Amino acid sequence: MNENYICNKKITSKEFIDILNRSTLGERRPVDAPKCIQGMLDHADILVVAMDNEKIVGVARAISDFNYACYLSDLAVDLAYQHKGIGEKLIEKVKEQLKESCKIILLSAPDAVGYYPKVGFTQHSSAWVKGN
Repeated sequence: MNENYICNKKITSKEFIDILNRSTLGERRPVDAPKCIQGMLDHADILVVAMDNEKIVGVARAISDFNYACYLSDLAVDLAYQHKGIGEKLIEKVKEQLKESCKIILLSAPDAVGYYPKVGFTQHSSAWVKGN
């Protein structure tokens, strides 16, 4: 694999939907609502894309104030490329864009709950969600 990480690369909603589906994150994202997906891309503060030559194999999308809190809203790695350190590298690239004091916060997909402690995250018991 010839991996390359590109910060704030512009990708299309079609490309984003494709990597979401290849990672299974598409099961929990509005992949059938292109306007919503486009809004997610348009209003992200940070977008890091992992490439294998010309193929998108991973993406991290985040919303942040860059000083105190960064919400890592999407971390998606193509199933065929998982267990190669791509997710961890995507998180690292997000962190590089933040002040040292800034925390990364996320909600885990059910199947990824065991992954995050392995890459330095601590579970927090009082997260709350309102809405869809």
